[in-house]
Amino acid sequence: MKSKLTTIIITIIILLTLSVFSLFGIMVWNELKQMEISAQPEDMKTILSESMDTKSEEIKSPQILENPFDNIKDENQQREEKDNSNVNKYFYNQLEDYSKTIYRAFEINKENMKTGTQKIELGSSFSSLLQQEDGQEQLGNYYQSALEAYTYDNPDVFYLSPNKMYLNIETTTKGKKVTYYVYINSGDEENYLIDEFSSKEEVDLAINQIEQVKNGILQNRQNNAYDNIKMVHDYLVENIEYDTSISKNHIYNMYGAMINGEAVCEGYARSFKYLMDSLGIPCTLVIGKGTNSEGNLENHAWNYVQIDNQWYAIDTTWDDPVSLTGWVSQSSKYRYFLKGSNEMVKDHTPSGQFTEGGKMFYYPPLNSTNYE
Repeated sequence: MKSKLTTIIITIIILLTLSVFSLFGIMVWNELKQMEISAQPEDMKTILSESMDTKSEEIKSPQILENPFDNIKDENQQREEKDNSNVNKYFYNQLEDYSKTIYRAFEINKENMKTGTQKIELGSSFSSLLQQEDGQEQLGNYYQSALEAYTYDNPDVFYLSPNKMYLNIETTTKGKKVTYYVYINSGDEENYLIDEFSSKEEVDLAINQIEQVKNGILQNRQNNAYDNIKMVHDYLVENIEYDTSISKNHIYNMYGAMINGEAVCEGYARSFKYLMDSLGIPCTLVIGKGTNSEGNLENHAWNYVQIDNQWYAIDTTWDDPVSLTGWVSQSSKYRYFLKGSNEMVKDHTPSGQFTEGGKMFYYPPLNSTNYE
């Protein structure tokens, strides 16, 4: 009897042991299967060559990302807030969603764009738009608006030449399904850098030079906005000569103004915005027409800056005595310093259209009276 009971107990133990090992084996198998599934790429879709027709002159059968910004949008926006915390993106905020997507692509590729050859991929983000009859024309307009907003919001990308940047649309047909792959490159140009630069090394050197000058200026920063605005204004007025030849290098950007010490009005204005951005003071670049001291109307650029929750105008170019004819008093340095609309309207007419036929941007409304 005792032997029979022992046999039963041993049998039960063996069965329980086998059950435990079986259950463990199932759990391990499931875990391995899950790891195998997780290892598969989620965002990439393989395009089969069967019944597929790709129309492209430069790139054949690309692997297409479905809306690449959908997956990185939140992370990128957080990075934008960190990297561009001092940059006032005034024109970005006026863009339509399609243009904002392109603007963000510029930001994501900013470092690599210094090469002038970086391909800026937009994937199939615009497929629904391009399926419309006038989709390509619409996308061209959105692209132009994004490029204008980006270069006017970010004077530090002075090394880019918008005229050398091209939007490409590649159409892939598979049966009845048509997919549009969009990217930006330099087209037939060697690169999309301005003519003064030919490599990333040259761009980085120029940026380092500007940053050294900027750091030298900002080491004198004060604890209030007014003193910092005046400090930057005075530095530009006293250290830049207005170029009348209109033929020298960099006169339209902040490298010419801050490093070469020579610029036209756009170089003054872009430098002022760059330094205001570095100080965290809201500022916009303004273009339009100005009536000069001889009564002639000319293309002009200046700035609006915000202080005490109000916007005022500053024209560092026309506050520069060097740019005026004949002797002028020291007080003329502040003729266009923190002025309200009542005074600026007399000889400054802003235009929110940066290119002919382009988007009409708007500027912040100026306070009517001068800052006191």
